Amino acid sequence: FVSFLQLCGLALIVVGILVQIGLHKSFMIKDASASGVPIVLIGVGVVIFFIAFFGCCGAWKENYCMITTFAVLLSLIIIVEIAAAIAGYIFRSKLSSVVQDSLTEMISKYNNGTAEFKDTVNKLQEDLKCCGVNSSLDWKHFKPEGNSVPDSCCKNVTTNCGIGTMTDAAKVYQKGCHDAVEALLKKNIQWVIVAALVIAFLQIMGIVFACLLMRGIRSGYEVM
Repeated sequence: FVSFLQLCGLALIVVGILVQIGLHKSFMIKDASASGVPIVLIGVGVVIFFIAFFGCCGAWKENYCMITTFAVLLSLIIIVEIAAAIAGYIFRSKLSSVVQDSLTEMISKYNNGTAEFKDTVNKLQEDLKCCGVNSSLDWKHFKPEGNSVPDSCCKNVTTNCGIGTMTDAAKVYQKGCHDAVEALLKKNIQWVIVAALVIAFLQIMGIVFACLLMRGIRSGYEVM
C-alpha cells in the first residue's frame, strides 16, 4: 500500500506539471492565481513520495515512532489537498474573467509576437475552431483595413484565407474562443479536484493501516 502511495505522489507531480503547462503555455493564462493549484499539487506529490518511503522504512523496521510520524505527516498532507481542491473550485468561479483578460492580451500581442507565440495562438484557434475572444471582430486591428483575421480562424486553413474574410461565416469561424477555453479549463480543473479528493481518500486508508500497525507494534511491546 505504501508503494501505491508513492505512485499517487508521482501521479500528482505529473498532473500538476501538465496543468501548469496547459494553463500557461497552451492557453497562455497570465493570472498568477492560476498557478496556485498546480504548484500545490506538485509540492504535495513530492512530499507524499518521500513520506511514503519514510512509512515503508518504518513498517519494515516496525518502528513505532516512524509509523506515527508517517501518519501525522499524511494527515497534514490531506488537509493541504482539501485546501487545494477548495482553491481550485474557487478559481473556477473567476475563470471567465481570467480567460477574457488572457485572450484579449493574446490578441493585442499577436502582431509583434514571436513565431512560437503566434503558433500557439494559431493552434489554439484551429483546435477549438474559434476566432478571437468573443467573436472574429476582435481581430479588427490585425490588418490596417480592419477586415482580416489570422488564417487559423478559417474553417479550411490555407495561406491568406483570412484576408478580407472577417465577417464571412462561410469561410471564418465567427464564434470567439472564450467559451470554448473556459469550458475546457473547467473540465480539466474538475478532474484535478476529483483526483485530489480520491488520492486524499486513499491517504486516509493509509492512515488507518498505519494506526493498525502502530497498535500491533504497541501490543508487541506490551507482551515483551
